[in-house]
Amino acid sequence: MIYPPIAELVEKTGSRYALVIEAAKRTRQLVDGAPRLSEVDTSKDVTVAVNEIYEGKIEAIEKIRVADVGGLDEPIDFVVEETGADEEDTQEDLA
Repeated sequence: MIYPPIAELVEKTGSRYALVIEAAKRTRQLVDGAPRLSEVDTSKDVTVAVNEIYEGKIEAIEKIRVADVGGLDEPIDFVVEETGADEEDTQEDLA
């Protein structure tokens, strides 16, 4: 059985396409040296990215660019950002 289940990942991202894009962008961030947000015992960045999505540690933020002066629309970008899911835990630890 695949873990985490694909159906549950799709529920979190909205579609298989969004899941693939979000996982790919987060994997690229990890390859480029971004810190891991999920405790997974693996050296594979793709597995870490998928687990971060499953745990709700990251989500895709849709960034829409406005039309330039010439009137041509630029493509929509997706940015993967940390959700701050552990922010409360961190603040409790500091208290």
